[in-house]
Amino acid sequence: MIFFLLLFVGIPLLELYFLIQVGAQIGALPTIGLSIFTALLGGALVRLQGFSVLMRVRDAMERNQLPALEMLDGALLLAAGLVLLLPGFVTDVLGFLLLVPGLRRLLIARFVRILPDQPTTDQGPVRTGPRVIEGEYRRERD
Repeated sequence: MIFFLLLFVGIPLLELYFLIQVGAQIGALPTIGLSIFTALLGGALVRLQGFSVLMRVRDAMERNQLPALEMLDGALLLAAGLVLLLPGFVTDVLGFLLLVPGLRRLLIARFVRILPDQPTTDQGPVRTGPRVIEGEYRRERD
């Protein structure tokens, strides 16, 4: 509960503080212009990197591989685009950090490492192979 409080109240207050501080130093209009510039620049960078991820997904699917890591990379790019569109400098820093491919790979590696190897239920591991139902049949003529 406290995490969501910090997320939805703390971050906007921190953003407001930094916007006021920067506005006091360089003025209101340059601060607004800088905020718009970072949103436009971030959107362009997300778009370029998104096309790169899309091509990697397509190549993996052509090789009949599951593009799971590429999809996670795309999800982090989506998160980067969302926080870059929010006005403020703290979210812009977070968004630009998510645009660094090496940092995204580290986050994905950490996420994949904490996932279980096989999905399980209360009865044990889940079967991932084809589902086979054994039975007998007989063909009747019409």
